[in-house]
Amino acid sequence: MDALIIEATDETPKVVMDKGANEFMFAGKSLPEDVSSFYEPILNWLDSYAEAPNDSTKFIFDFVYFNTASSKIILDILFKLEELKESGNDTTIVWKYKEEDEDMEEAGEEYSEIVDVPFEMVSY
Repeated sequence: MDALIIEATDETPKVVMDKGANEFMFAGKSLPEDVSSFYEPILNWLDSYAEAPNDSTKFIFDFVYFNTASSKIILDILFKLEELKESGNDTTIVWKYKEEDEDMEEAGEEYSEIVDVPFEMVSY
């Protein structure tokens, strides 16, 4: 399975979906003009990954900001990770946030209450 790597821009996060390296990460800002077209390849990649996932999957979310439209897609991604866990995969979410960023900390806490996947909250 080919890795999906998207470099960050001023409006979109860096995305790393690399099954071979067992590295899965979002980092930066997410406020793309067209949220659906930006995230569609990521959602499709996750669907393919779910067919033959690694034994253990750790997803790192390190957003500094995301808009309302992105928050819905992030939840869709988290639901896909929940399905992965429910199918027997060892799945963990690491939610990173700057120590002083209460909004991002709160977002992680809210997401952790919605999906049934182990969340590690990590401040830096």
